Amino acid sequence: MGTLATESTPGTEPGTEPKPAAEVATSLPAAVRTKRPEARRSTSSLRATDVYACVGAAAASLSITGLLYTRLTGFTGFLGFVVIAYALFIGLYALLVSFDEDGPAVQDRIVSVVVHSMGLLLMTGLLFVVVYTLWEGRRALLHLNFFLEDMILAGPLQPLTVGGIRHAFIGTLIQIALALAITVPAGLLCAVFLNEVPGRYSRFVRTIVEAMTALPSIVAGLFIYALAIVALGMEKSGFAASLAITVMMLPIVIRAADVVIRLVPGTLREASYALGAPRWRTAWHVVLPTARSGLTTSVILGTARGIGETSPVLLTAGFTTATNLNPLSAPMVSLPLATFQLVKSPEQTFINRGFGTAAVLLGLVLVLFAIARVIGGRGPGQLTKRQQHRRVLGSRKDMHRIEARRRTDRFSTAPVQEPTRSHP
Repeated sequence: MGTLATESTPGTEPGTEPKPAAEVATSLPAAVRTKRPEARRSTSSLRATDVYACVGAAAASLSITGLLYTRLTGFTGFLGFVVIAYALFIGLYALLVSFDEDGPAVQDRIVSVVVHSMGLLLMTGLLFVVVYTLWEGRRALLHLNFFLEDMILAGPLQPLTVGGIRHAFIGTLIQIALALAITVPAGLLCAVFLNEVPGRYSRFVRTIVEAMTALPSIVAGLFIYALAIVALGMEKSGFAASLAITVMMLPIVIRAADVVIRLVPGTLREASYALGAPRWRTAWHVVLPTARSGLTTSVILGTARGIGETSPVLLTAGFTTATNLNPLSAPMVSLPLATFQLVKSPEQTFINRGFGTAAVLLGLVLVLFAIARVIGGRGPGQLTKRQQHRRVLGSRKDMHRIEARRRTDRFSTAPVQEPTRSHP
């Protein structure tokens, strides 16, 4: 009998039984899914809708206010225009924001706009004062003699090429140096006392200091005038003016230094006390170095406050047009006092010199505040490059000293070998 040949299914080897159609698996290529880039969520507090609402509310408020002033009412005056426009701006901005946000968000937007507008107002006022002073004093600032000469040869009709503010600039430096010589040790010592010696007396002193920060400058001048000039018979001089400036600077320095010393961690004091250090050594070697940058800032802020005082100096320093280098005798002029006296003159040249003097004083104060900002920006423990270099040199010296001590101890503790004796 012949054998029955079986047809082989494609994909199967000959001699094997074919699989049913149901068991044959069909493989499809895997689908390639493209991953979409993740959309980043904006965390900025400023959104496009807020900008549109702010610009639209500003334009609408100006338009409505202009319509009120020109067509509907008889209102006049720039100040009233600004107040009405600002009130309308706040109301329109709240209305526009309420279309997209709920109640708490609307309140938050309104408060944010008010705060930013007040900051913009203060910045505008500051820029106006600075720019106006520099612009009015530009005629005097362009002459070199304005910085190198005094006013002893400059009369009311003399041009700007004659005379200057040398006497006022030198007088300001002498007065502020004397005031700092009194204020810095007294202010820092009082601040350390308020923090390191708590009690009823320190609380009383802190209350007095806080009250003195609001002391009018004219009261400080009258106090020194009555005490030093009237009672003690001292003549008007640079030293009397420096005493009046000291009265104004002292509470500022104490208050600022007190706040800075409070920020020193209490664990540093506890560690120093645990090592057996007394209170004065802890304050000198732990507290003051830690708060060094803040204490420097407090001194500079007090200097900026005292260097621009006019009322105390007006009552105690006197006035002169010559350069006086002796603060103990004869009147001595400062930059604020010279500005006050020059701008009172009806002559335009004196007015220009007064604004130039004010510009120099303004620049000096801005430099002091910039220095305070730079120094105060560093937190406790943050060192400058020079301080870091000193620390590295100190560490190297300590390492050499420790290694030398180890070598000395090693030689001193080594066993000494006795010489062996040979017996006959």
